Parts: sequence; structure tokens; C-alpha cells
Amino acid sequence: MNELTAIPRSRAGRPTREQAEARHEELLAVALDHFLDKGYEAATIEAIAGAVGMTKRTVYGLYADKAALFRAAVHRAIEHYSISQERIEATDCGNLEQTLHNIARLRIDLVASAQGMKLQRIINTESYRFPEIFNEVYELGALPTIRFLAQLLGRESAAGRLAIAEPAKAANVFMSMVVSGPVRIIVSGNVLSKAEIDERIAFAVQLFLNGARPR
Repeated sequence: MNELTAIPRSRAGRPTREQAEARHEELLAVALDHFLDKGYEAATIEAIAGAVGMTKRTVYGLYADKAALFRAAVHRAIEHYSISQERIEATDCGNLEQTLHNIARLRIDLVASAQGMKLQRIINTESYRFPEIFNEVYELGALPTIRFLAQLLGRESAAGRLAIAEPAKAANVFMSMVVSGPVRIIVSGNVLSKAEIDERIAFAVQLFLNGARPR
């Protein structure tokens, strides 16, 4: 079932721009759910159009084929999934260890969200067919956080509190080391409590910092 509230259909007259945009949003949300439920091969434009109350002709007027609709639905989901720069920067609390914990928690919570889980399922099942979606979710989803983390690590190294020669590489290592483990567990369908996630993050952050501090 589409997670968005159904948009009231206009009984007569040309829809307003706002109504048209809302209907388009509904189409993309329903399409994403349909692709997840049926898989790309079994999904049909006819079924998606019917679920939204549109005709196939209307959908084809917006998208040339099923692949174009799939790409648009995933792109919309990635945009909604992405974290604002303000939220990323708000993780910096002035304490390095806690800031690293905040960054990790932000990423893990994002992947564990309903939208994040949908995207992970799409990537796992369809990225071989549409490799660009893997790149897009990285560039719009993960990369802004990695860039912020690289700046943070560079700043701490310049101040002598860390000894990291290549902050960008270290930021990617941090994400793999601290974030990827809990994410893999969650995406596989297993449940981690908040306390378990925090314990895993704390251990990994300490391990990372112990390797990054000046000797």
C-alpha cells in the first residue's frame, strides 16, 4: 500500500499545477512500491497506472517506458532519502568521539528507516540491471557525509589531535569500519536494539581513533 495519503481526484476541469505535481509524486511512490513487490521484470505500467487511477496513456505521456519510470521512481526515493547538509553539520558537537558517534548513528538510522530499507532492497535486486542507481545513492546519500567527515578529520589532524595524512580515504575507511557492519545486519532482516547499535558504534569509533591518533 502506498505510504502517501491518496490525493483527491478532481471530478471535473483541468487539475491545478499543485494537483498535477501531487499526482506525479503519488505515481512515483506507488511505482517504487510496485517494483519492490513484483520485481522489475514482473512489474507492469498497466498495474502501476491502475493503482494510481491513471490511464496507461497518461503514464506513457510522462515516461517513455518502464525503465524510465523505474529510474524516476528510484531517483525520487533517493532525493527523499538524502540528508540535508544542516543535519550532517549538526552532528559536530565539539567532542570528536561523540561527533564520530553521531555521524555513524545518523547514517545507520537513515538506512534503517522505511525509505532506506526500500532503497537497499532495490539496490540489492536491481543494481545489476541499473548500475547508475548504486552510484546515485552513493553520491546523493553517502558522499555529503563522507565529505563532511573528511573535513572534520583534516581539521583534527591539522590541530595535532589526529595523524591522518589522507582524510578522504580515512573517511571512507571509517564508514566501512563503523557503519557497514550494523547496516549489513539490519538490511539482512535482523533486529538490533538501540543499545546494541550504540555499543557497536562505540567500540568501532574507539578502534578507529586508536589507529588515527599521533604516536
